[in-house]
Amino acid sequence: MNEHFERVLQRVESLVARLEAVLPQPLSAPDWAASVAFRYRKRGAHGVLEPVRHVATIRLDDLREIDDQKERVRANTERFVRGLPANNVLLTGARGTGKSSLIRACLNAYAPAGLRLIEVDKADLVDLPDIAELVAGRPERFIVYCDDLSFEAGESGYKALKSMLDGSVAAASPNVLIYATSNRRHLLPETMRDNLDATYDEDGELHPAEAVEEKISLSERFGLWVSFYPFSQDEYLRVVRQWLTAYGVPEAQWDDACRAALVWALERGSRSGRVAHQFARDWAGRVGLGAAA
Repeated sequence: MNEHFERVLQRVESLVARLEAVLPQPLSAPDWAASVAFRYRKRGAHGVLEPVRHVATIRLDDLREIDDQKERVRANTERFVRGLPANNVLLTGARGTGKSSLIRACLNAYAPAGLRLIEVDKADLVDLPDIAELVAGRPERFIVYCDDLSFEAGESGYKALKSMLDGSVAAASPNVLIYATSNRRHLLPETMRDNLDATYDEDGELHPAEAVEEKISLSERFGLWVSFYPFSQDEYLRVVRQWLTAYGVPEAQWDDACRAALVWALERGSRSGRVAHQFARDWAGRVGLGAAA
């Protein structure tokens, strides 16, 4: 009888262990001293905050030709770190122009003052309330960072982010802001059908369709919009020279390098800081120079 009871107990314990593995668990705190940046990852039904061991060392001074955008985001971040009112930020526009780099540079600039960053994938935005609750009592200031953000109709993370920004019954934690980058200004695809559903009254007043209102409502909840634009040729070449200098390319090679950089940009159909950096890295590699500092 005792042996039978032992077997039943073992099976129950095994069943409980399996259930615990698939049921959601409260988000546990990481080692906050391990890094200034963390990634939120799902492991089955469990969410974890993983320290980023090697944070990109880019500085604000490394970012050129986006001075206005840089100052707006830097000033907002500084106010946030100082405990002053600050806004959630949406950085939109041309690819490769420094949107993500600017956020990382702000982290490096203000990490000594207590700024921390938590990167969250779009698929995991439904867990934003759990993340905010976990850090609410911490003395640090946290930027929740969503890179290359856009949604298709019906995605669950859309509603969660919308409520987190402005609309939930619970007040937003004062030590959390959301910084997001996107190539779309309104974060949702807009279709011709949305415009066809608009109505007009007798006085000619335009009444946008509910679909249009819904698609612009999310981006409107970001208090600060910062737009980025493709570089002109001169701006692009100035950034190329900056990265050539960083890689130790002698000035005597700059003319040849810049001519090659224009061809490089033409082949990629883009003039941007990212393309300039990729070209300089390729050029430095071909002439056998070391890595940038």
